[in-house]
Amino acid sequence: MKLTTASSQNIRALVSEGENALAAGPHPERARRDAESLLLLLFKRHGTERNTAWLVANWNNPGSHGDEFRALIQRRVSGEPIQYITGETEFYGLPFLVTPDVLIPRPETEHLVEKVIELAASLQSPRIVDVGTGSGAIAIALAHALKGHDFSRAETRQNEGRALAPEGSSSTPITAIDLSAPALAIARKNAARNKAAIRFLQGDLLTPVANEQFEIVVSNPPYVPEPDRPTLAVEVRDHEPAQALFAGSDGLDICRRLIPQAFPCLVPGGFLVLEIGYNQSPAIANLLAASGFQSIEFVPDLQQIPRVAIAQRP
Repeated sequence: MKLTTASSQNIRALVSEGENALAAGPHPERARRDAESLLLLLFKRHGTERNTAWLVANWNNPGSHGDEFRALIQRRVSGEPIQYITGETEFYGLPFLVTPDVLIPRPETEHLVEKVIELAASLQSPRIVDVGTGSGAIAIALAHALKGHDFSRAETRQNEGRALAPEGSSSTPITAIDLSAPALAIARKNAARNKAAIRFLQGDLLTPVANEQFEIVVSNPPYVPEPDRPTLAVEVRDHEPAQALFAGSDGLDICRRLIPQAFPCLVPGGFLVLEIGYNQSPAIANLLAASGFQSIEFVPDLQQIPRVAIAQRP
């Protein structure tokens, strides 16, 4: 839909114009909400914090930033995720910066975080490593949730025989790894924003910590089968980083490498926790068993799809 260039619209008319245009976009059910979010973003960029209640209370006031608003609307109509346009999202109740260098955190990944918190609460001094951290969402959510946990012994063990990296923490020994330098830059900003003490390392899967051991290895690895690419929503297919999404013909290429790497990186009794894709639980169970893991279980998401795999090193 072509947007008007009228300059005398009030706020109500401007939001309605954006909503009508977005109704022809990839998510018409979000048209009104996205239009309001984009207008509020412009107020923020111009130094004025507003909220939805303010918009409604000032419907008849003259609109502003109309041309910029229309440009943002066109980006959204083309399929660009609202999170990339605004530059932020929320995960586990925390604010996160996001750019096209990182995957947008999904609500279903909160199941993964909750399971790790449950496991960590049962351990005296857990060391945790998040593999493929991206925006840092998992590691930061864990650091925030476990802030009061006793990590003193974990910190001592982690530092035995070597100096702690500059980003290491004496109170929260959580490590986050990613192959992408741009992703790590975003993750570091998010850690600072949420006051989370995390050691960030760059490298392929668990290679940077090959000589260390942890109580928990957690990962939301790429798990989308390459043949599924055409079926994905335009926001995902055309805008999110492919290396964080796709993992070969069956979506298991990364897990085939990560699972055997994780076994020696865990202490006896340690846990591997993975987010997995649709209908992947049988294959994941076989991969885990083949690497020596036991006590394999799966946690379903709200649609009752097995979403989180948990396994223990005996």
